Amino acid sequence: MDKRKWKEIALYGIAALAAKVEFAGCYPLIPGVFAAICLEEVNRTLLLIFGIFGMALFTSVQAMAKYTMVLLITGVVIKLVEWAYKNCRTYVGAGTAGASVLLLTIAGELMLVRNRTVIWMGVLESVLVYTMVLVLSPVVHRFLEDHLLPLPVRSSVEQTAPEHGEKLQTYARSFSGLSKIFSQMESFKSDFEPEEMGKMQQEITGKICISCDQCAICWQEETSPMYELFFRLFHSIENRGSAEEEVHRELAGCCPYSDSIVEEAVGIFEKARLNLAWYNRLLENRGIIAEQLDAMAYIMEDCAREYRDVSQQEARMVSSVKYRLKERGIQVKEIHLYQRHNEKLSLQLRAASKWGNCVPVKELAKAASQGLRREMVPGKYTRSLIGKEETFLTFEEDTLFHVLQGVARLTKDHAQVSGDSFSFLDLEGGECVMALSDGMGSGINACKESEMVIELIEKFLESGFQKETAIRMMNSAMVIQGEDGMFSTVDLASLDLYTGMCEFYKIGASATFIKRGEEVECISSASLPAGIFHQIEIEQSRRQLQDGDFVVLLSDGVLDYLKVPVPEETMREILETLEGNNPGQMAKQILEQILLFTAGKVPDDMTVLVTGIWKK
Repeated sequence: MDKRKWKEIALYGIAALAAKVEFAGCYPLIPGVFAAICLEEVNRTLLLIFGIFGMALFTSVQAMAKYTMVLLITGVVIKLVEWAYKNCRTYVGAGTAGASVLLLTIAGELMLVRNRTVIWMGVLESVLVYTMVLVLSPVVHRFLEDHLLPLPVRSSVEQTAPEHGEKLQTYARSFSGLSKIFSQMESFKSDFEPEEMGKMQQEITGKICISCDQCAICWQEETSPMYELFFRLFHSIENRGSAEEEVHRELAGCCPYSDSIVEEAVGIFEKARLNLAWYNRLLENRGIIAEQLDAMAYIMEDCAREYRDVSQQEARMVSSVKYRLKERGIQVKEIHLYQRHNEKLSLQLRAASKWGNCVPVKELAKAASQGLRREMVPGKYTRSLIGKEETFLTFEEDTLFHVLQGVARLTKDHAQVSGDSFSFLDLEGGECVMALSDGMGSGINACKESEMVIELIEKFLESGFQKETAIRMMNSAMVIQGEDGMFSTVDLASLDLYTGMCEFYKIGASATFIKRGEEVECISSASLPAGIFHQIEIEQSRRQLQDGDFVVLLSDGVLDYLKVPVPEETMREILETLEGNNPGQMAKQILEQILLFTAGKVPDDMTVLVTGIWKK
């Protein structure tokens, strides 16, 4: 027999002993304890039998008749409510028990034609019973469920147990060690080493001088000028790409095969330069691999510490959530409470409808909010209804702010597609990201470049990489691909909806503006686009946003063709005059104002992203 069965037997015993407690001729514990236990998943027939048995032992026949009817009425009403509504709330069971006591008290006293003051005792008893059920019901639920430890929840994103977290930390250290090994390899080379020049000399002599009768004289005598001439010949070819006339003339005075030697030396140097370029490219790729290994190590460490299981520490809150879900006819199979790195709670559970009916997940979110005493909302990919099939559900602590986004775009005159790409991305943990990329040039090629940039950033961010790491890995992918002229700007704004803090990341991007009423702040950048160099400069800044602020991201084509000395100041003046709270309308108004400066022409692709933030 498992532990729960023993606890149920103990509750049956308590229901029987409740008849021993008397207050002024009343037995409020009998209906109070019975209703509180009846609301749980116990054998109600046994519960009724034990209750009647207790009354037979400790109460009079008159009291036994009264409270037996109360128990029967309470049990039947609770069962009918469960059948009709597929759940029975605690206040319904409490009200039923209290009303039954009051009605039977009134009926009994009226039949005996006794003093009405006794009826007021019945009113007080019914109120006491009602309150008692409300208090005892969660206590009984906690008593029955206390032995059930929270079980691990498996989701689409597998949560890590402690031992798995240690493994991830070990893997992270291994990747970090590999990264250091790659980083400590030889550095880039721009000149040839003396040893390499010596090998070039041996290659030339092995092809040309070895068949010459004067080879022994030229290369074995210490006073021979050939060593110095070859040294000067190599340096002149290295610096100029061809032999200097003076060196060629002196070499011709010493060697009858001077033309062949110069021609062979130029060819060898061309191959050596090609090998040097490939060697440096290999080193560059090693550096990129080192960065990617570092990123993998970081993401593993982040996964190991992102969630902290607080189900045991907050067992009362977890039990309270299960109790409120049970009230709504939801049977919880597994449940876990996690705390994110930002101290926000995440509730994950597997549950099903006890009666097979469909229950809105919003109702479950209310139950989670009441139990955790924090506002909880369904997770991003959580279904809207729960039925008889076991379903995985997530609930996240609600954010303080919410946002609305708008976009307006114009394609360059005579171009088929826009070279600008953008994205609005909602990440786990209450982050909202705006990303805008402007591919070099216009048309299909620019569109492909910017689309690739946005797609890579989206994938990295959704995988859990930090913004700066995602940008660097995207740049590494572009550098490795190595297509000529494949450069794109990156403009990223990441907003924390819990705190209102916004982080801006810029790589060759146009200025960003923050509009607060009639005040406008400009955040500019002077860095180069992504895809040019292996090492990129990311300009980062932070701003605290407030209720009613707007963040405006612009592609290069918006400001470059204003034809004014300071385009940023002109854009600031345009934003100061705009009114309204619709981000989409504001983006359209901005482009309309820009077209006034360009006489209605669109000389380049133009994209405007606007995000408004408000408190909930």
